[in-house]
This record gives sequence, structure tokens and C-alpha cells, in this order.
Amino acid sequence: MKITAAITGVGGYVPDYVLTNQELEQLVDTNDEWIMTRTGIKERRILKGKDQGASVMGIKAVKQLLEKTNTDPTEVDLLICATVTPDMLFPATANIISNGAGITKAFSYDMNAACSSFLYALATGAQFIQSGLHKKVVIVGADKMSAIVDYSDRANCILFGDGAAAVLLEPNTDGYGVLDQVLCTDGSGEAYLHQKAGGSRRPPSAETLANREHFIYQEGATVFKFAVKSMADVAAQVMARQHLSHDDVAWLVPHQANKRIIDATAHRMGVGPEKVMLNIQRYGNTTSATIPLCLWDYEKQLHKGDNLILAAFGGGFTWGAMHVKWAYNS
Repeated sequence: MKITAAITGVGGYVPDYVLTNQELEQLVDTNDEWIMTRTGIKERRILKGKDQGASVMGIKAVKQLLEKTNTDPTEVDLLICATVTPDMLFPATANIISNGAGITKAFSYDMNAACSSFLYALATGAQFIQSGLHKKVVIVGADKMSAIVDYSDRANCILFGDGAAAVLLEPNTDGYGVLDQVLCTDGSGEAYLHQKAGGSRRPPSAETLANREHFIYQEGATVFKFAVKSMADVAAQVMARQHLSHDDVAWLVPHQANKRIIDATAHRMGVGPEKVMLNIQRYGNTTSATIPLCLWDYEKQLHKGDNLILAAFGGGFTWGAMHVKWAYNS
């Protein structure tokens, strides 16, 4: 009997502080109408406070997940944290989250594939379930994007927010869960979306700080074109492989980077706006957390047997799509 990896619960967390478009108007030359027209973002959440890293949000999301699913933390076999803003280079933020959530008998590690990180991590975690090796796997997407956003850069500072969400994967033999995925990489995309300094190529120095090289850099127009084509292509590929028409798809769960990218992807797939999960207006782009935060927000609207197409695109370039058959009613 074939084992699949089913999502059996979702937990999430966003910080209390709300950064509105009106507040951004005080920081850079922009306005609410300009931001809404180009991105669809009204506000985003920001993690405030000293020594507060992505793990703070990840711990809260995982704790909520374990509580909702009535899961003993010591029963978790593996935790993967999808993040581009780890608390520190080492130890892994996944290790810190595991410790904070009382997960003491699992191995854990981070995965960084930019905005596709959660999708890559979900596909990886599913393999451990499908192989029969593990019974309970937690995938958490957590990013504190405010830590690497330049709030004097009017093009980028409007886009990003902080947040975390997590899912539990468990074995299923009834055909629910992660059924197929297409994951891709094109390393030539490095030039168009990256963080210049902070790694081994350009370690932190007085020069890198003075040149403001520890922030997100992107060429928006190039990224936009590549994102729309790539997300739509892989989503269509997965649908074709699974013999799904747009009528069979209950929900498109897209990475929340920009509403124009989401709309264009849905249009190319033939999926109407009523089937598209959207929360970018409230959270902005939370990178690794966008897809699980959508599942968290829409959980009560999901029904057992619903066909979901998850799609993401990120720096690197990385992108992918996944077919998930929802496994439970809330």
C-alpha cells in the first residue's frame, strides 16, 4: 500500500506590530495608492524587540501546531526550518526552534531556497514520510525580512514583512497529501535577486556596512517576468501530470510576492480569483512563510479531498509547484 505524506495540521504566528502604508509614507517617497496598485499590499507585520530572530516566530507557530494536533513534541522525528533570515549562521534556526518547542528526539536543519524554501522543505520532508522512515515531520517557514530590508529603498521596503507558519506531515494510505511536485533552479538568476554581503564571499566589514550591502537587492522587472512564466509553467506541468483541469483545482496557493504576479499566474492557469488564496494585503511578502500562512488563514475553508496547487518563485532563481490533496476537515 502506497504511503503518502499528508498535512494533518497547520499553525501560524505573525507579530503584533503593524507597519502600514501610511507609516511608510513617512520613511520614503511613496503613497498608499502607489503601493496598492503595484503590489496589493496594505500592511505588513514587523517583529520588534532586542535579540528577536526568526526562531521567536517559528517557536510560536510550531507550539500552536503541536497543540492543535495534540502532538507530543517528543514524538516529532524531524523538523525542517525554511528560512533566508536565520537567527545566526550556526546553529541552525531549526535547532533553536526544536529546543524552544520541546522537540528533543528529532533531527533538524535549515533549508534556504529563497521564497521557494517552504516548497522545497515540504517536498523533502514528504520523502521521509513516504519512505516509511518517519511518522511525524514538522515543516516550518519563518522569516524576519525586516532584518534585511533597507527602509530607505522605496522599491523594496514596501514589499516585505515578518511571520512564520508550520505544518505537520504524517503517513497516509488513502491517497491524501503531497502527490506530485516539480522543483526547478536557474542559478543565473543570482544577478537579479540577492543579498550582496554577509556570506563567505563578502563577510561583514566596515566597507560592506558603509555600502549598505547587507540588504535585499533585486531588479524588479526581470524578476517579475521570470516569476510569472516560471510559476505558471510548473503549475500547468503538475496539473497535466495529475490529469487535473482548472475545474478540479479547489485552491491555488501561490507565494505572496506581489498581487500582480499572483493574478498573472492564476490567469495563465485558468484559475478564477475565487480559488486563489490571498493574504498579501495583510502580511506582505514573508518569504518562506507565505504559503503556510495562507494555509493557516484559509484552513477553515479547506475540505477533505480538495486539490491544492502550491506554487512559488524565489531568488536563485528557484521555483516550483506541488499538488496536495487536503487530508482533513477543520
